[in-house]
Amino acid sequence: MPRLFPFVGYWKKVTLALWAVSLLCFYFADTEVIALDPWSELLLIGKGFIAPDFFATEYLIEALWQTVSFALLGVIIALVCGAPLALVYHKPFIAAMCSFIRSIHEIFWALLFLQIFGLSPLTGILAIALPYGATFARVFSDILQQAPTTTLQTLPYRTDRISRYLYGRLAHVLVPVRAYVRYRFECALRSSAVLGFVGMPTLGFYLETAFRQGHYHQGAALLMLFIALIGTIPYWCRVKALPVYFVLAIWALPEMPNIDGALIWRFLSQDILPPMFQNQMFQSEMLQASTMSSSEVFSQFFDWLSKLLTDQALPGIIATLLLALAALGLSHVLALIGSAISDKRLSGGVVASVNRLLLLILRSVPEYILAFVFMLLLGPSMLPAILALAIHNGALIAYLSIRHADNVAFSAHFTHRIDGYGFEVMPAIYPNMMALLFYRFEVILRETAILGMLGIATLGFYIDSNFAEIRFNGALVLMCVTALVNILVDILSRRLLYSKDKSQLGCAH
Repeated sequence: MPRLFPFVGYWKKVTLALWAVSLLCFYFADTEVIALDPWSELLLIGKGFIAPDFFATEYLIEALWQTVSFALLGVIIALVCGAPLALVYHKPFIAAMCSFIRSIHEIFWALLFLQIFGLSPLTGILAIALPYGATFARVFSDILQQAPTTTLQTLPYRTDRISRYLYGRLAHVLVPVRAYVRYRFECALRSSAVLGFVGMPTLGFYLETAFRQGHYHQGAALLMLFIALIGTIPYWCRVKALPVYFVLAIWALPEMPNIDGALIWRFLSQDILPPMFQNQMFQSEMLQASTMSSSEVFSQFFDWLSKLLTDQALPGIIATLLLALAALGLSHVLALIGSAISDKRLSGGVVASVNRLLLLILRSVPEYILAFVFMLLLGPSMLPAILALAIHNGALIAYLSIRHADNVAFSAHFTHRIDGYGFEVMPAIYPNMMALLFYRFEVILRETAILGMLGIATLGFYIDSNFAEIRFNGALVLMCVTALVNILVDILSRRLLYSKDKSQLGCAH
């Protein structure tokens, strides 16, 4: 079949198609500004950042340390679980299980564990450890596959398997593994802060309270401290200090409440079951003779499931995709602009340095917090969520792209203008930028779902509503739907990326 528009390059076609789809989704999305006077609210927030109050929060140091503790312990447990799974990740069952687990956002796992453990440290730690462990398994497996096998051939004949793995494979990829673990720890700090929005004693709990009550001086101080915490990770997160941090994290955990085993068993054996199966179990326990037939039970089950999928899952999926695709296109535009301004060869040292600092700040603030602030300014619509997702992810992609651009050599004829940048630098970094963009699309989908907790009618809105109404069975079904949507989008993104020859993709990996 002849190629369509052979004079247009592959990435140009992908970019134009992405912008067209994003504009279409933005048109159909609910982007109405509902706030009556956003400028006065913005002025109050600005005054809060000019004069932050660092002493307003009574438990500030404790909240900061709990944020670090949950993140650190969650990542350590994730490493203990994910690293062994990486060795068997090639098995289809393991890969499918990990893909499903990591497709559900940490805050949804937290909502689920809240019903079992309550406001216990276990809830926050496991909510981070479970999806991060599945992510470690996937990424470590990919990294190990890229390790050279030449060292294995030089080891003695009867070298045991553990030594062959440690010295023959892991030693080659230890640097990228450590770099990824540090990056995941940064992500875990953001996730730990966001868990405060569901009641965990982390920084997000006090952030939400401060902004919701209009205490912007206090909220600005908390946000600035959190950004400083993220930005200084290379200075305080040292490998040698990790054992000390681990002991302190265990010691400083809140008191573990008593866990009722009977309530856990009731939740797992009854509460998460569809209503008709709960009724059948209750009737069986009461030894009643007049029970419904199996065909009637399954008929009621399919009616319940179809109503749930039609009334909640389908509109939630549509809203989630509209929001995610609109945010994806805007993220791409912001990444292009941010990476260009941050290039010292194009904009000069001072402007580039200031913009890199701005990118660091914007990528450090969790999307949920950004959306919460924008919602105070613009009202409850999809627009705050689109802006929050685009700013955070655009800044992150620009930050990573400019690190790649710094290593791109340029000729003696480089003009230090936009045409020279577009001719020599952009073609070298663009495949990698698009690979990052499509990778972040899966993350955007996950974050889009949890933004429903702010009232936007995505899948997360319906999941949160089911939890609030103690309909755990419906919440569990919708969580599965969320995971399946994320898995499908991940597969489509990978096919789109790898439809181009690997040799042309260059450094897209």
